[in-house]
This record gives sequence, C-alpha cells and structure tokens, in this order.
Amino acid sequence: MDALNAIINKGNDFLWGFLLIFLLCGTGIYYTFRLKFIQLRRFGEGFKLVFGHFSLNGEKHDTGEMSPFQAIATAIAAQVGTGNLAGAATAIVSGGPGAIFWMWVSAFFGMATIYGEAVLAQTYKEEKDGQVTGGPVYYIKAAFKGTLGKAMAVAFAVFITLALGFMGNMVQSNSIGAAFKEVFAVMHVNVPSVAIGIFVAAIGAFIFFGGTKRLAAVLEKVVPIMAGVYIVGALVFIVMHISALPGAISSIFIGAFNPQAVVGAAAGITIRQAIRFGVARGLFSNEAGMGSTPHAHARAKAECPDAQGLCAMVSVFIDTFVVLNLTVFVILTSGILGTIDPTTGEAFTGIRLTQQAFVSGFGNFGHFFVAFCLFFFAFSTVLGWHFFGAVNVQYLFGKGAVKLYSAIVVVCIIIGTTLKVNLVWDMSDFFNALMVIPNVLALLALFNVVKDTKKRSK
Repeated sequence: MDALNAIINKGNDFLWGFLLIFLLCGTGIYYTFRLKFIQLRRFGEGFKLVFGHFSLNGEKHDTGEMSPFQAIATAIAAQVGTGNLAGAATAIVSGGPGAIFWMWVSAFFGMATIYGEAVLAQTYKEEKDGQVTGGPVYYIKAAFKGTLGKAMAVAFAVFITLALGFMGNMVQSNSIGAAFKEVFAVMHVNVPSVAIGIFVAAIGAFIFFGGTKRLAAVLEKVVPIMAGVYIVGALVFIVMHISALPGAISSIFIGAFNPQAVVGAAAGITIRQAIRFGVARGLFSNEAGMGSTPHAHARAKAECPDAQGLCAMVSVFIDTFVVLNLTVFVILTSGILGTIDPTTGEAFTGIRLTQQAFVSGFGNFGHFFVAFCLFFFAFSTVLGWHFFGAVNVQYLFGKGAVKLYSAIVVVCIIIGTTLKVNLVWDMSDFFNALMVIPNVLALLALFNVVKDTKKRSK
C-alpha cells in the first residue's frame, strides 16, 4: 500500500504541480478574456435563470431530460460534497491558508470554463435508446475527428468512471464514515465504519437502480435543503467569532504569496504548494473544467445552450464562493488549526478538522451538525457522480453494462469507509487529473463553437 501511495504521489506532483495548473487556469483565463468576462457581465442573468426555475417538484420528461433546475441541482449535488467540508480543510493544512486564495482564482476563471462545458454539452447532446444523453465524450469526438477523437473520448470515459464512479465515491463514503465515527465516539457507541458504508450503499443502490427520474426527483429536494441548513449553521458560527474574521481574511492573502509568514518556516509550505493544493482541492469542489457536470447540463431542457451555460456559472459560484468559503472561515476563525489529533498524533485534517472547528463553537452539537450536513453533501455527490459515470459506461459498453457498474459503485462505497484518508484523496486527485486533459483540450479546440453560440443567443 505504501508503494502504491508513493507512485500516486509522484504522479500527482507532476500533474498538479505544473500540467493541470497550466491547462485549467490557462483555459479559464483564455475563455474569460475571449468571452469578455462573461462571469461578471452576465452573472445576474444566470442567477435569474437558475432561481426562476426553482422547484422542489420539477417537471418530468419521458426522454430522460431534466428541468433546468433539476440539471443545476444535479450539478451542484456533484460539486457541493466533501470538497466543501473536508477538501477545504485538507487544502488549508497542506497548502496553508493561502491555498484558499488560489481556490478563489481558479474558481473565478473556472466560471468561464464551465460556461463553455455546458454550452458544448447542450450543442452536441444526442438521443439514444429513447433517452437524451450527452457529455464530454460527444464533444471530444466533434473536436478531434477520426481515430484520435474516438481514442480521446474512450480515454475520458474510462478516466471519469474510475475517478468519480469508483475512486471519487470512495472519497465521499470515507468522509461520511469518519464523520459518523466521531459522532458515535461522542455517544460512546462503537459502530464499525464498514457498517456506515453498508447503510450508505444500500440507500444509494435504491436510487441508482431507479434511473434518471428518481435521481432528479431526489436531488431537486435534497440540494436546496442541505445547502440552506449548512449556510445558516456556518453563518451563526462565524458571527459568534466575528472578531477573528479580519485576521482570517488577512491570513489568506498573506499566505497566498508568503506562506511562511502565516504557517511558520518549520511547516515548509511554499507558494507552489499553496497553488497546487488550492487548485486541486478547488477543482475537486467546483469541478470546472473537469468534464463531470456537462453530463447533467446535457440533460437539461434548456431554452438554448447559452442559457444553460449561464446557469452552470452560477453553480460554481454557489459551490466555491458561498458554501466552501463558509467552511474556510469557520476553520480559520475557530483557532483550531494546527491542533493535534490525539488519535493520530498529527494535526487535525480533513473532515475531523472541520468537525473540531464546529465543536469549538457549538460543543458536542458540532459533531452532529457536521456529520448531518456531510452525509447529505457527500451522499448527493455520490448520486451525481454515479450518474456521470453511468453515462460513460453506457457509451463504452452499452446500456446493459450500467447495472454491473452500479453494483461495483455500491461495493466501492463500502470499501471507501475502511481506507486511510490520505490514500483515498491522492488516488482521487490522480484520476481527476487524467480526465481533465482530454476535456480541456476539446474545450480549447471548440472555442469558436461556444463563441458563435453566444452570438446567436444575443
């Protein structure tokens, strides 16, 4: 296991230390300037489109399509997960508070990137077996004709199935297991993590095998409620520690360019690490440029591709600049950062750091609050990521293979609760990076399609 971890870490150092930062941020910057800062100019329009379609009981479609709000709820379900509670914590520990600044930068430019992803998903969606479907595999083939396009589409389909369907869902269940283990410890009840995994897997299986209609019906109800509960709780905590907020904000900006001034020279955190963990965890959270959420946007019965692109921008804003930021400021205002975890002998990290931060303000209720929120955040992400993987499994092997894929995901959820947190996150980072490459190259190749779509919609 240690040998595997070493190999994965070397791959991540190369991919996230240079290649992915260049590709992701470069693509976001390119789209931002070529589309004339669309994430600023037309954000209000996108906001109205998203919440103008708000409903807890959306319209049902026979061809597997979703209402625009259902599609956004599915996208946000995938985006708002452990990345917002556990990922923010690991970014701060590994890259210092300055990593959050680079999260913000990547998310800002990522809003333009995800606009392009949603537009292309709508433009190149198809109907197969009586169901509307779409995603990067379809626009990758359009971007690169012939054998190259087919090979890149297949590579993407394999990578996303591994990255999200299998490894990613292990991350989600791992964090759920860790959070509830903490709760049970407070209650002095010994419940094995694998039992929690079995419980999560059982509920997931019920929805997995119910198809797109059941998925959309669940997520359009769960997403608004779970986000609302967490936002209220986090805001209460921050108000309780409002005097520490200026210092928290200052540490983010200072740490972005001089990490050692915040964490101390002994921590050994460099600007490169702050950028690396900020961008990596930011991507895991908002998924802009990763090629995951286009599967949901393709299913939307949208007014036009441009309209769905504007909605997609809002989903990144909600994920990073609202939900993730709340976790960041809870941790940084709590004063808990750097505290030693007695069970490991090392500083708190991941979901345990977030939990301990809330406990510092809410007492033992903090354990329950984080576990409750994380369950719904992570579980909704499991549902979204299973769906994204299923689209690609169907593309690779046909509709009949989806049930086998779903069964494997169920097993991965159970296994994920038993693994070490660092290994799970590292493997997820690695496969996330691999799926980004063909997706981003297609986005660059098809920029003129996105630009022309925007012109036609005006």
